[in-house]
Amino acid sequence: MIQWRKTQVERWDAWTGETNLIAVTVVPELGGKAVSLRNRKTGREWLWHSGKLLGNRGYGTSFGDGDESGWDEMFPAINAGVYPHEPWQGRPIPDHGEVWSRPWEHRVTDSEALSCCINGEQFPYVLEKTYTFPAEGTLRIDYAVTNRSESPFSFLWAAHPLLQVREGMKLHVPADLTEIEVSYSAEERLGIFGDKHAWPLAHGAAGEPIDLRTVEPNAGQFAEKYYFSGRLSAGFAGISDPATGEALTFRFPADRVPYLAVWANYGGFGGNYQLALEPATGRMDELAHAVRQGEAATVPARGVYRWHLDVNML
Repeated sequence: MIQWRKTQVERWDAWTGETNLIAVTVVPELGGKAVSLRNRKTGREWLWHSGKLLGNRGYGTSFGDGDESGWDEMFPAINAGVYPHEPWQGRPIPDHGEVWSRPWEHRVTDSEALSCCINGEQFPYVLEKTYTFPAEGTLRIDYAVTNRSESPFSFLWAAHPLLQVREGMKLHVPADLTEIEVSYSAEERLGIFGDKHAWPLAHGAAGEPIDLRTVEPNAGQFAEKYYFSGRLSAGFAGISDPATGEALTFRFPADRVPYLAVWANYGGFGGNYQLALEPATGRMDELAHAVRQGEAATVPARGVYRWHLDVNML
């Protein structure tokens, strides 16, 4: 039987939902953040925690000034910037977007679903997400953006699940993905913004081969954010642990979520050891850039843009 129960994590009220296989814990007051995603049969915790106390410094602050842990929603952009066109041209968008640093409203429906929503700060939208369990091994999150204005609204959304990893784990993406484009690379190992490399075998600045499919050791030196080039033909991405046989797979509709990014931090950013698979509605982190490239999502005036994300656990 699927149940949601009120819990507490550190000093924060939270909700935990679980099946016989999966348990997820969400803190609505902390940007609707998931702070735990656990395999109940093996005890494995998939979400990374920084060791900082949970919390953030509020709207408009840097993501790095918060706890940097768990799974946040990045919306309506990822990098700090300004909205690119009228009627909101020039309005600021904070680092990692508007919604990770503010409380979400929430309710539990008949112990079967946790529904969360938040209104825009600078823009007239409502972002909603609802957690359910369609199967013992599947967590589903249904998303909707409602545009309350008379003008189209462009946006970037990306999931930001920071995962605990160890050396040798493997990434899994659609077989027809053969090229990546760099958004960020510590010490410019993969170059600068916009540089492209083959996937899965890239070459570093010194010409050294880099197997992007395989989680590297925590060398305290490397960190990369990259997107796969072009639109996805199939909406999935996963990570597996050959040492245990455990795996986590994200599935989503490629027509609504047509892009995929990877954040691979092997100690090169903040000294953290983590990886995120990031299904996204746009590309390359900055909303203005995505709009110029025709790679941002748009919800029409008075319209609704819907998508979902399934998390499958083995």
